[in-house]
Amino acid sequence: MRKGKPAKKYSQAARVHDLIRLIEARHGVAIEEMAEETGVDRRTIHRDLNAIHDAGYPLVSDWLDGRKIYRFLTRFKDVPPVTFTLQELVSLSFFRSQLQFLDGTPFREDLDAVFRKINSVLPPRYAAHMERIADVSLPLLHGGRDYRPVAEALASLRDALIFQYRVKISYRARGKGRPGVYLVDPYTLVFYKGGLYLVGYAHNRKALRTFAAERIAGVEVLKERFEIPDDYHPGERLKGAFGIVEEEPREVVVRFSPEIAHAVGERLWHPSQTVRTEPDGSLILSFTAGGRMEIVSWILSYGSHAEVLAPQELREEVGRTAAAMADAYRRHAAPLCV
Repeated sequence: MRKGKPAKKYSQAARVHDLIRLIEARHGVAIEEMAEETGVDRRTIHRDLNAIHDAGYPLVSDWLDGRKIYRFLTRFKDVPPVTFTLQELVSLSFFRSQLQFLDGTPFREDLDAVFRKINSVLPPRYAAHMERIADVSLPLLHGGRDYRPVAEALASLRDALIFQYRVKISYRARGKGRPGVYLVDPYTLVFYKGGLYLVGYAHNRKALRTFAAERIAGVEVLKERFEIPDDYHPGERLKGAFGIVEEEPREVVVRFSPEIAHAVGERLWHPSQTVRTEPDGSLILSFTAGGRMEIVSWILSYGSHAEVLAPQELREEVGRTAAAMADAYRRHAAPLCV
């Protein structure tokens, strides 16, 4: 005869409802306790927990005193309703329009779902006005990435980030044929120059690594949870980088011609930068950062209007690249049109 409470004769839906209330009421509940409360076996409880997770409840598991317990990530039902002013909604609508590069990803789908909920409670006139704002503030993207082929992988990463699950990533590194496999604790998604990057701890390399989202060939979410170190701060980690590449910082000094000095001086290129205007109208920009390839690309984008003054090795590299470009144009000069 089964110990505990008598078996309850009710449907799975009713039992799942009882389990949700039980988990909400306690800090953590073990399988044995749930089985005793509902009068079913452990296998049935596992099926019910899967149903709760699939329904969107933030269910996580932890070990406490040698027992595996289940709880919700937050007491999400206790969160009070959030209200917005029309000005705040307009700002949200504007920034939503700037995320066109996320088309085809689960993040865009979630964002669109949020606005469908917002629009459903707004007067039609206000909802239409917000859509007009979004239509006239579309971003101008050059060389944008297409994330539709990796939408499924991004959906898995999103869930892993929410519940802090370890993942196994199949990744196509630049210049390599076959994808490599990485065991990763996903810490952060970073947006940089129209691209998404995953920053996480790669156990294979025993170090933090940055993965370009478009080169992630597949994601397997494992049932093993991880903790983000207390000393991990994305902003602190990348503050020494010129972009997304973390390398040893070095002082860079660049002279910009008077023709574009005003445009360069009006922008913040790096938190460490200093700007000095010369008597001839040229501008000297200095900063300390790593990321050689990104710095070289940025300098070359200004053509003859930018000259590297330091460090010497960077000056020589940019000079060699510029000379190679000039040589290519000389060797493949287009015929003159008469």
